[in-house]
Formats: sequence, structure tokens, C-alpha cells
Amino acid sequence: MQLLGTHHVAVICSDYGRSKRFYTEVLGLEVVSEAYRAARDSYKLDLRLPDGTLVELFSFPNPPPRLSYPEACGLRHLALAVVDLGAAVAHLEAHGVAAEPVRVDEYTGKRFTFFADPDGLPLELYER
Repeated sequence: MQLLGTHHVAVICSDYGRSKRFYTEVLGLEVVSEAYRAARDSYKLDLRLPDGTLVELFSFPNPPPRLSYPEACGLRHLALAVVDLGAAVAHLEAHGVAAEPVRVDEYTGKRFTFFADPDGLPLELYER
């Protein structure tokens, strides 16, 4: 088997409108398609990052909360690459999104920080 890359990441949100605004207006992801699935009372929004990676945003009635703190076993966070971490953090702050203090990866020397989506999903910005 030869893996080619990441195709998509799926995110379930508690408030579809709030999360749609966050991922499109704050993070700037491109809307590819949007569908309401009546049988599931669920929206599915396909979003695209500039490198072609897709983020699928789902809404479901009454999803259980995600365990984040202390960190639970399983997928930890979604990391997004940026060119200028300082500018990206300033952009988040201008939209009322708090980021943790910037840290430096001890192995690569690259700067990174964490912040959260509207449901508390940990997201990372990693400077290239």
C-alpha cells in the first residue's frame, strides 16, 4: 500500500451556523458543496484548504461532547500550515479567537500555537 496524502478530515459540530462561519469566514476555507440530509436531520459542508485537503463539517442532532481536557486517547488535533504565524495569530485575535502562547518545536525549530474551534476542537497553526 502506498499512501498519497490526507484526503479529508471530518468534524462534527454542535451549532452548524456558528461553525460554518468560523471555518469559512475566520479560517477562510473554500466551500465546495453543502447538503442538508433530511433523513439524518444533518448538514454536510465540504470545505477545501488551498492544498486541496478537504474538511467535512457535519451537524447532527445532540452530538455528545468531545473529550479534550485532559486529553483523551485518539485523534488529538488538526494542524494547519501557515507561512507567517504572527500574522495568522493576529488574524485569529481580530476575529475574537484566542490562541495559546507561541511555542517552538524543539526538534524542527518551527513555531506553532494552538487554538480551538467553536466546539473546543483543538486546532494547531504550524509555521512552515
